[in-house]
Amino acid sequence: MNTFPSTLIRDALIINGDRSFIGSVLIEGQFISQVFEGEFAGSDSGLSARIAAGKVHVINASGMWLLPGAIDDQVHFREPGLTHKGDIASESRAAVAGGVTTFMDMPNCKPQTTTLEDLEWKYRRAAEVSAANYAFFFGGTNDNADLISQLDKSRVPGIKLFLGASTGNMLVDDPAALRRFFGETDMLIAVHAEDENIIRQNKERYISQYGEDLGIEFHPMIRSEEACYASSSAAVSLARELGTRLHLFHLSTRKELSLLDGGLLRDRKITGEVCVHHLWFCDLDYQILGNNIKWNPAIKTASDRSALRKAVRDGVVSVIATDHAPHLPVEKEGSCLKAASGGPLVQHSLLAMLDLAAEGVFKREKIVEMMANNPAELFRIDRRGFIREGYYADLALVDPNKPLTVTKDNILYKCGWSPFEGHTFKHSILKTFVNGYEVYSDGRVSDEVHGMEVGFIS
Repeated sequence: MNTFPSTLIRDALIINGDRSFIGSVLIEGQFISQVFEGEFAGSDSGLSARIAAGKVHVINASGMWLLPGAIDDQVHFREPGLTHKGDIASESRAAVAGGVTTFMDMPNCKPQTTTLEDLEWKYRRAAEVSAANYAFFFGGTNDNADLISQLDKSRVPGIKLFLGASTGNMLVDDPAALRRFFGETDMLIAVHAEDENIIRQNKERYISQYGEDLGIEFHPMIRSEEACYASSSAAVSLARELGTRLHLFHLSTRKELSLLDGGLLRDRKITGEVCVHHLWFCDLDYQILGNNIKWNPAIKTASDRSALRKAVRDGVVSVIATDHAPHLPVEKEGSCLKAASGGPLVQHSLLAMLDLAAEGVFKREKIVEMMANNPAELFRIDRRGFIREGYYADLALVDPNKPLTVTKDNILYKCGWSPFEGHTFKHSILKTFVNGYEVYSDGRVSDEVHGMEVGFIS
């Protein structure tokens, strides 16, 4: 789609996390070569002559917003082994259609990403098919801590540990194994923290009272605040003892926020993130959307949602992500004990957060900070996440005056549905650039593959 050697995106409202201004961005090859502030009036560097000679593709972006592409540090793209739900090709295409230019994929696929060989397979596969930039977490188990020292820290964003119920043998509940993961590496340890014993006790109690055909309203009572806090606080305690870089995925309760470090992001050892669905929905929405908003951890009360939103505004949490986890509609059917947990979000995450900004919940700059700047800083990503000269040209061009209604016709997820189906967002993604290439434009994703492996700086 981008056949020009250079592209000038002209006169957009450029939104970085620190500030917004009218300006233009010159893309040369894979990189941002120049950022011009103010309305573009030509250049003394010969750029004007190149434009006049047709050697630079000019996009008139007046009235549009130009953002650094979002970085989603928590997705489940389902490959290998679960590709009836989604795969790297399909879900990365949905990502770039939503302005997400980089993703970090989780290890609970089949086979699980718990060996060096399976990790390498995913990198090779993504190089073949991914529309977006990519990285893959290594999955810890009770018996693979010996592999920690063999992980390449320039390629792997961190080690993912499931501290609650999980698929297969990925529940890490051996104290000795946990101490090894927390104590034998300076890599980031990212955790899903829910206490399995509390979950089991809650489940048994509600089954004994109401039977096994429990409605979705029981899900947040089974996967309760207590289950989340008990596991998160135990992980934080161990991390503080051993000096671990710990990242708490998908925080869902007010109580857990007290566990996080304050101060500058680069100095924090204990960080956390909140997901789009926990910022958008609350337990009252189960009445309408049912199992379609069943996630683990569960969506909880309106009070919890308010606390999480405030934590974003105040910079207490560091990242907004999706936990994108597609299932087929048939897999979402049944009682709360039978319906699969998770849903697709990556195509609509940025639009959802911009809607909340339009409602006054957040500032636009805060959205960019939490979805692009901070993930880049937290994971120490090489030259991504900002609109800066010398950085990779990963960009999202947003039309703030073109609403988008989510329908089955424009959903790109392989599973074919969205919890936002029927909702009209106030904005739309006009174009997405990945490594300087225009990979999405006006509703169409390029058939070419331009995603790259993300590099990490130690």
